Amino acid sequence: MSKDEDASAEKPKKSKKMLMIIVIALVVLGGGGAGAFFMLKGDSAEAKEAEPVKGAVVAMDNAITINLADAHYLKLGFTLQLTEAAGEEAPDIAEAIDLAIDQYTGMEVAELETEKGRESAKKELLEKIEKAYVPDGEKEPAVMDIYFTQFVTQ
Repeated sequence: MSKDEDASAEKPKKSKKMLMIIVIALVVLGGGGAGAFFMLKGDSAEAKEAEPVKGAVVAMDNAITINLADAHYLKLGFTLQLTEAAGEEAPDIAEAIDLAIDQYTGMEVAELETEKGRESAKKELLEKIEKAYVPDGEKEPAVMDIYFTQFVTQ
């Protein structure tokens, strides 16, 4: 029985060594993963700080009517979301209205009936407006978004 007792005494020692190795490996890997998580989380927090802060909203006085293709039309009203850096003084919205007319004139109603088509046209219009409303000496646009208040096709 002494051989059996020695064999059974050795097995727990080996499993304890293996268990310790596994525990140490998990602690090291877990610590590395947690460190990477917090490092990446810090980068995303810095990126969020770089985003512009919402400022004033400038609305159109009246909706405009734009001629579409095939004798259809679009009644469009929108507001501009300015950045906080743009200040409190409301910019002249006439250029944005002109850009909207240029963007939508002659478009097919079928393009504007789908959500994808509306979003695509809106994105293009926003890009044009952002370029048009960059304050002198600034790199960032004063307009950060556009919100449709009326969008009716017929």
